[in-house]
Amino acid sequence: MSDSGSGPDSKRRAQGAEAFERARNDAKSGDEMPAIDFSTFVLSLSHSALVHLGDAPDPTGASAAVSLPLARQTIDLLGLLQEKTKGNLTGAEEHMMDQVVYELRMRFVEVSKGR
Repeated sequence: MSDSGSGPDSKRRAQGAEAFERARNDAKSGDEMPAIDFSTFVLSLSHSALVHLGDAPDPTGASAAVSLPLARQTIDLLGLLQEKTKGNLTGAEEHMMDQVVYELRMRFVEVSKGR
């Protein structure tokens, strides 16, 4: 299915994006969030994988519980992102992505062998 950027679906998406921006700007909270960029996105996913590997505290305060299926899913998602962004990243972003995926895969192997 191809979208030429026009028609009712395109108009509805544009209206939805505008409504989201208005709501986001109106929702003033005292909590400053970090800037959204590729690096923070990758590091957020990495932290999620580390939580599932039992290496990082759960942000909800729950006790650390290893979940290899969730860790594997997050690591696989990062691998997919790595594949799909190949050739479109800066040198620093590519290096960070390679390091994160490698380290998480190695840690997954360590944790899964220990079970």
